[in-house]
Amino acid sequence: MSQTGDGVPTPDVANSNEGGGLWGGRFKEGMAEAMIPLNRSLGVDFRLWPQDVRGSQAWVNALEGAGVLTLEEGATLREGLEAVASRLAGGEGSGADEEDIHTLVEHLLQEEVGPLAGKLHTGRSRNDQVATDFRLWGMGASRALEDEVTGALRALLELAKAGLDLIIPGYTHLQQAQPILAAHWALSHFWPLLRDRDRIRTAWEEASVLPLGSGALAGCPFPVDREMLRKELGFARVSENSLDSVSDRDWAASMAFAGALLGTHLSRLGEDLVLFSSREFGLLRLSDGFSTGSSLMPQKRNPDIAELVRGKSGRLVGNLTGLLTLLKGLPTGYNRDLQEDKAILFDTVDTALLVLPAVRGAIEGAVRKGVPFRESHEVVGKVVRLAEEEGVLLSDLPLQSFQATHSAFLEDLFESFSWERSISARSVPGGTGPVAVREQLRQALGAVEA
Repeated sequence: MSQTGDGVPTPDVANSNEGGGLWGGRFKEGMAEAMIPLNRSLGVDFRLWPQDVRGSQAWVNALEGAGVLTLEEGATLREGLEAVASRLAGGEGSGADEEDIHTLVEHLLQEEVGPLAGKLHTGRSRNDQVATDFRLWGMGASRALEDEVTGALRALLELAKAGLDLIIPGYTHLQQAQPILAAHWALSHFWPLLRDRDRIRTAWEEASVLPLGSGALAGCPFPVDREMLRKELGFARVSENSLDSVSDRDWAASMAFAGALLGTHLSRLGEDLVLFSSREFGLLRLSDGFSTGSSLMPQKRNPDIAELVRGKSGRLVGNLTGLLTLLKGLPTGYNRDLQEDKAILFDTVDTALLVLPAVRGAIEGAVRKGVPFRESHEVVGKVVRLAEEEGVLLSDLPLQSFQATHSAFLEDLFESFSWERSISARSVPGGTGPVAVREQLRQALGAVEA
């Protein structure tokens, strides 16, 4: 006999009703045909098999320590779980008929070790098992997201370094307002992503609370060592309240929020890339690998990367809305509605991990091309060199010297020198002055490595 679901004793796995999973002994009849596909979640939660095996191995150790399993039984179950992990890693079971990944793992374990598999679920509820698996996955996913955001941050830092001496228009209301350094613009996208990384780290901290040992809602009836479980599974702390821990998805909402705001910030960056790479703005150029052409108009160069990023942000915001709506009306304790939480958060993480490498590559590609901003920068460099050779200030060169370098120079070019004075005057902390931007870049470099 074993305990499953809400802790009701049921027959061993091998004897449970088809369609009734681990709780099949409670009913005389099997599950209705129309109910089976609605009830089944294996297609979504199959990816949790590493976490389910890991949590089950830790539970074997806890039961062994509590005297529920003998040393021989514990060793047999651990070996069986290793064999199950090997089978699942090889792709077995992904299209199985089992209700969910937890049922699948236990069925495969029964094939490996026989009736002893039924003892694995002693004292453990499906409720704390699911919560543990999901949190373990969330902890790993947050680390993966953090790494990808850090990659995008480093790409923005390189873009900022390349723009320390480049002046571009700053905009309000999409109208040219004041001159700024290109580095200042790049760093204006760095800081929001850094805050996103902090939110992802916070979500990891919220996820890192051990539910295992909470049972269905009231705690485990056996003297399992939850502190040992916490250390073995890598959680930061043990849950304080069993009733809360089996239903708490606040950490998932925090991760979904972090994903939604990350998507919003990437969308704003994408919008700037769309505008700035257009002929009308002409401030930067995306590499070929992140642009497409037109089958009809050969002159076109479309910034698809930026547009796709903008589009994905709507998906991330929608996932947050869906999860909060799912959670808002649930009574105390575990409810089956929570089956939907995983598909939502899986999609948020998958989408973010799809978008971030592409954003990073687009930024790095622009830097590698060496012409992320106006090609006129090269012309200006020649004029500066000419002024240095003649030993005069740039503003003291005659118009003829400028026009000898490029025919586009007109008499109004001398207005540009006021741009430089305007920028230099804004050297307060956080401003666009060269001194302030270099200090900002120093702070950003330290922050990204923190």
